[in-house]
Amino acid sequence: MTVSSKMNSVSRQSMLGRFGPGGLLYTANKLIAVAAGKDEDRWRSKNEGALFKRWKRAAPSVEPAPPMPAPTTPTSQPSDLLKFLAINALELSAPASDALLKTRSSEWFQLSGHPGSLAPAGPGTVWKRRAVGDHPSHNPERDAYEALAACPHMRSAIPRYYRELEYGGEHFIELQDLLHGFRDPHVMDIKMGTRTFLEEEVSNARARRDLYEKMVRLDPSAPTEAEHAARAVTKLRYMQFRENSSSSAEQGFRIEAVKLPGQLPLTDLQKVREPKHLASTVARFIGKDERARTAIASRLREIRDLFEKSDFFKTHEIVGSSIFIIYDEERVGAWLIDFAKTRSLPEGVHVTHRKPWEQGNHEEGFLYGLDRLIETIETAKLPEVCLEPDVSR
Repeated sequence: MTVSSKMNSVSRQSMLGRFGPGGLLYTANKLIAVAAGKDEDRWRSKNEGALFKRWKRAAPSVEPAPPMPAPTTPTSQPSDLLKFLAINALELSAPASDALLKTRSSEWFQLSGHPGSLAPAGPGTVWKRRAVGDHPSHNPERDAYEALAACPHMRSAIPRYYRELEYGGEHFIELQDLLHGFRDPHVMDIKMGTRTFLEEEVSNARARRDLYEKMVRLDPSAPTEAEHAARAVTKLRYMQFRENSSSSAEQGFRIEAVKLPGQLPLTDLQKVREPKHLASTVARFIGKDERARTAIASRLREIRDLFEKSDFFKTHEIVGSSIFIIYDEERVGAWLIDFAKTRSLPEGVHVTHRKPWEQGNHEEGFLYGLDRLIETIETAKLPEVCLEPDVSR
């Protein structure tokens, strides 16, 4: 969108812009605070020194501003153009200030599954921090986004990729904010694949006490007698236990989180694993909006078709990626996101993205899961007479 079209939109709506669900407006006072915010204070927690404060959602009361009479005396308030530029400049310089973040809804960042890795950068963009452990010269997620952005089959199926940048000694990629333009939408974050860990993560066969203790905390009955006796399990055993505790291993996808309009996000969904419970969760997400169901299923079939045509996916394993679905009363969208664990296949290795995984074959079940997700979206419906389905178990 050009600056002029943005400004026309601003004029029509008597506001500077909408950011995220709820259509929150920015007043002149907040814009002044944006311009005056200090970079370091925006990014560093005083208590922990950690990047990205965990902003809590603020819900200020927003009322339409009355028409402003033509000023007869000089005023210190910025003009509409200056206010617009103050916000728009954030896309090009640094993440948004405290004032912007505290008034902006943060459902995407809560649903993303990566607390502390995403921050609003400006109107319509976010910054995502490079995955911990990646070498400075090796950024698999950046490489994946750049390749997919150049792929005629896939560029429409991913968030728009803008650039890689460095800020405060940290490295980020700038991406399209998928929530931008939606008004109080339904949001669902779905982790894809039967395997969501890299093969290199489980190559060490040493049994570990810390993983045994994690397993016992999650399910005391999960370890075998031998594992109880050794009080240790391997990383592979633990990761497969985690996949089988969710719907990933059986269905090829798991619902990470759901946000319904006017409600807090549901994020404790990893143990929703039975097909009937998955269907109940999806049914609650869609409700009785058949328009949304049809559009979501059509978009997912489109993503599947594009995926199967893409040379990139013929030569890569897609581990830990997600499908991000959003809809409101006017728009429906779904995108493929998260490529931090995308890796090139070894020479001579070919995958179908549907076959079962065996160590060394690099199958991850992405398309297997997408087939089942589409079927679930198309068929899951609320009972005619029911209480709201319990999606927390």
